[in-house]
Amino acid sequence: MRLTFQVDGDAQGRRLSDFLRRRGLTAGLIKTVKYLPGGLRVDGLPARTDLRLAAGQTVEVELPPQPETAVPPQPVPLEILYEDDFSAVIDKPAGILVHPSAPGCGGTLANGWRFLMEARGTPCPFRPVNRIDRNTSGLVLAAKNSFAAPLLARGFRKTYWAVAEGELPPGDGAIDLPIQRAEGSIICRRTGGGGKPSRTEYTVLAAARGHTLLRAVPVTGRTHQIRVHFSALGHPLAGDDLYGGSRGLIARQALHAGRIVFTPPLAEGEVTVTSPLPPDLVLLLEKTGLPQPALI
Repeated sequence: MRLTFQVDGDAQGRRLSDFLRRRGLTAGLIKTVKYLPGGLRVDGLPARTDLRLAAGQTVEVELPPQPETAVPPQPVPLEILYEDDFSAVIDKPAGILVHPSAPGCGGTLANGWRFLMEARGTPCPFRPVNRIDRNTSGLVLAAKNSFAAPLLARGFRKTYWAVAEGELPPGDGAIDLPIQRAEGSIICRRTGGGGKPSRTEYTVLAAARGHTLLRAVPVTGRTHQIRVHFSALGHPLAGDDLYGGSRGLIARQALHAGRIVFTPPLAEGEVTVTSPLPPDLVLLLEKTGLPQPALI
């Protein structure tokens, strides 16, 4: 893939390397492409990274070939809600892993992505910018190449909808509790001293029949963060038996990544993608008398 940039007046006299860094290329990527034949060109001619640019020039960057990946392609159905040349947003159902957790593990989003890209004739590895648990449903943002991945990773916001056990008071709140791996487990996490700083901001949308509908934003991105934080408050998510919730009304944690906001590389404005609540969460709301939230 080739990137093309026009040099404006503000970049007059800048070194090519500085110009590219300001347009989102990492130092590592610049180092890679400068050694590729034709990797860097200015006005159609090969260029060194220390070249001083002039306004009006055209800079071309040939991205390196996509790396090999051990994830095999498999025909896993994917619901892609947004796609451009650099990114895609996939709506993941509960029960599917984002990426294989061990050699030989299949049926994941990564396997389905490989299959889809090869069917299109544009093979590329799966680069998820955010990950969600197997039994959490909702949106996963993926980068299509090495240029897009770091740009997307540092500039997206995600919002979850959840149903917790017990009735929390209305209003906004925040949970600031460090999270660490639970002793003797490679899966469970717990709060406590010595863990990594973790913050979850939330809004109570409604409470009824011993349950609370929440909108939650994980400011940090720790494993199981929302699940662990609300369990620590004494309000585990419905269905989350790993952290003290009951599966009486739903067979998995009542957690859905329903909105993601990001700026696609080389675009001027933000994109907002939403995913409606899946049927099992809709049924849970009906059972508990909670309203359907607006995913805006």
